[in-house]
Amino acid sequence: MLTIGVDIGGTKVAAGVVDHDGQILDKVKYPTPSHDPDGLAEVVGRAVRELRERRPEREVGAVGVGVAGFVDEDRATVQVAVNLGLLDEPLKERVRRHVDLPVVVENDANAAAWAEARFGAGRGSDHIVCVTLGTGIGGGLVLGGALHRGRHGVAAEVGHYRMVPHGRRCACGNHGCWEQYASGRALVAEGQDLARTDPERGERMLKLADGLVERIEGEVITRAAMEGDPAALECFRIVGDWAGLGLADLAAILDPECFVLGGGVSDAGDILLDPVRASFARHVSGRPGRRLAEVRVAELGGEAGIVGAGDLARH
Repeated sequence: MLTIGVDIGGTKVAAGVVDHDGQILDKVKYPTPSHDPDGLAEVVGRAVRELRERRPEREVGAVGVGVAGFVDEDRATVQVAVNLGLLDEPLKERVRRHVDLPVVVENDANAAAWAEARFGAGRGSDHIVCVTLGTGIGGGLVLGGALHRGRHGVAAEVGHYRMVPHGRRCACGNHGCWEQYASGRALVAEGQDLARTDPERGERMLKLADGLVERIEGEVITRAAMEGDPAALECFRIVGDWAGLGLADLAAILDPECFVLGGGVSDAGDILLDPVRASFARHVSGRPGRRLAEVRVAELGGEAGIVGAGDLARH
């Protein structure tokens, strides 16, 4: 049976036909109508109808929808999705009115984690923690071969456990959350701070940013680091150290077989992974006798949300 996976992001709705091997056979994209629940459901319905019309010879049996927000335990209602303007939104029911198929709604990071566990970097492992290092930090848990969602459906919000009491202010309303230290936003903060306080050391990053500190973004820091710039490499080392420290704490609680790191920050490869792995090994409890979880790079990239949502609908 084919399914359709839908990944609702802040700027685009991407949908694809997913087969039982996790392959995307066809895909469409539309702009996201944020703060408009009816419009959002209509766009999802339009995407599903378009994909079904393109392959009338193959039956589509269900639709999975991944959304960046808290999804309730019934996989039906979006409790809150700040960037989309959704609050207690019955998204499953709205979408069903447009598609006339069974619908499952899931958190987008959970969907991506399921995809990596089934078809990506985590395949062959039953105990996986997926961590997405993007603008913020997202997470997904596959424990004992099953997606772990928690009692109320909102488990694995790992970016918001507190690393530093009374630390940096977070958009969630708390202070000292992990994503304030180990995310893409944190990388940019480190780069800009270094260039502002020590322009001589930050010379290469400043040159790539036309001499303006505020234009030092993740792409600038990554490019400079790949060129071997010591200041940019230090930014990655600092962020990688915080990331590894967080993984060590998660390992103490969950004891996974592997961590799968995704998101835009992880695209830097070994520039980030080397300090992450070193920090993880240094901070994990029970060393030297403890068996360490592997730290792997996600394999499915931006398609993980579609694949995971589609496969969860199948199951």
